[in-house]
Amino acid sequence: MSVHYTLNLRVFWPLVTGLCTALVCLYHVLRGSGGARAEPPDGTDGGFPLLKVAVLLFLGYILLRCRHAVRQRFLPGSPRLGSHSTFSPGHFPEPSLGILLESYYEHELRLSPHVLGHSKAHVSRIVGELVRAGRARGSPGPIPGGALALAFRGDFIQVGSAYEQHKIRRPDGFDVLVPLRLPPLVALEPRSLGPEPALAPAFHGCFVCALKAPPGASGSQWLRDCKPFADGFCVDVLGRRHLSAPLVLRWFQAHLQRSLATVRYSLEGRCRVSLTPGGLEQPPTLHILPCRTDYGCCRLSMAVRLIPAVHLGDGVFLVAPPPSPSPVGPLSELPGGLRTDALWGVNTARQEQKLLCWVQERAPPGACYLKCLQLLKALRDLGARGLDPVATAQWGRILSSYMLKTALLAVLLREGVPAQGWDEAHLCDRLEELVQFLRDCLLRRQTLFHCVLGPGGAAAEVGPLPKVLREAAPVDLLAAFDRQARELAASRLLSTWRRLPQLLRVYGGPRYLDRCPPPRSQRAQGFPEDQP
Repeated sequence: MSVHYTLNLRVFWPLVTGLCTALVCLYHVLRGSGGARAEPPDGTDGGFPLLKVAVLLFLGYILLRCRHAVRQRFLPGSPRLGSHSTFSPGHFPEPSLGILLESYYEHELRLSPHVLGHSKAHVSRIVGELVRAGRARGSPGPIPGGALALAFRGDFIQVGSAYEQHKIRRPDGFDVLVPLRLPPLVALEPRSLGPEPALAPAFHGCFVCALKAPPGASGSQWLRDCKPFADGFCVDVLGRRHLSAPLVLRWFQAHLQRSLATVRYSLEGRCRVSLTPGGLEQPPTLHILPCRTDYGCCRLSMAVRLIPAVHLGDGVFLVAPPPSPSPVGPLSELPGGLRTDALWGVNTARQEQKLLCWVQERAPPGACYLKCLQLLKALRDLGARGLDPVATAQWGRILSSYMLKTALLAVLLREGVPAQGWDEAHLCDRLEELVQFLRDCLLRRQTLFHCVLGPGGAAAEVGPLPKVLREAAPVDLLAAFDRQARELAASRLLSTWRRLPQLLRVYGGPRYLDRCPPPRSQRAQGFPEDQP
């Protein structure tokens, strides 16, 4: 994906003002160091006073800002955009919508590659030191009973939108998987819950992991040796010990706190770090704050979710499952003697990164599929305006960033490799196609399958998967939401799409109406009633 740079006036003019002020100060210092030779005979100052120069620069900056606002107030094309009181799907004045989207993307969504690169490097250094300290603390000897405790494997895996080139707005949030090393005496027997007929749809994508003896181990002796580990990290399900995500999370957070105390002093000169526990359901968050003595170019406060992960094989990990969108009742209500504290989710971020790389290698230069995903996230955020907190949370879960990425990959894989229809000239058309696809998933199909674990998945493009995943039932990401929630989300999504120009003007302000090249496509498509 090619990277282009544009002039950011919000940074450019203050930078010019500061540079000119520094030059004037330098001039006065050098002129003063010249002694009496530089002074005119009458003793008056032959140069411009510093205060006058600063005032002139400030007035010039104010005039330029006023000129910019007036120019955008009377920008040609704005009255035409405001003259449409209602917007039906596909009947926007596309050149005006293209200008709004391009300007909104440039000023609000697109990240500076320089700032993002510095942020990722900073996160990598801090997390690397923390994980190495955690590995050193967790490496010594066996715990009582002959079993070994959990420990850090020593590496970490960067996942999420910041590392897949579709993060928006600010590089201040990151996700990092921290693989854990199981004791040598412990082996896992994972099992998918998809085939369970009496299980709620929200749990069809979950797994349980029973403990089993490694090959060659004696059953009775193994039970005695691994009892301390089973008592600390497992729960009983139908007479067998199963690894518990909440218990692993509790140990992980305590171990991170001890490791952070080890490295905190060495980090004082570069940043301030703190750890916010996530309880027994959410992973902890590492907060990285810039130090007052840090004069680097990218002084951002960042939050890094540190996610404990158990490796299944072939780059697939088990992680704590996300909280259910609806209450599931007490533990005894789960069928088959299952317990919610024995459930695990699956993380296929490595396979999804490979899939995006596979698409990028076969896409023509300048394909806009990642840009469409970023604008789709912005559409979701604009649609959340005006909702109460409960409705906002439900809206954000149904149209989460992962859901939107899955929808994009489904469209790309359905059409094969992005062809000419995904160039910049058809940006509005492709964004409209994604909205229509999401509408169909919410209303008509009522399913959106996992891009790797769905029917027919993407195994050929991402490489081999562990056997337990190949044999698992397809995972429907929308199964956790009832029909009413899906219908409300689809209705608001369409309403937001119809009102997109007004929303961009109301919440964007005049600066989003900057002049930018009009879209080359002059054709406006409506929502087709049937999915092709």
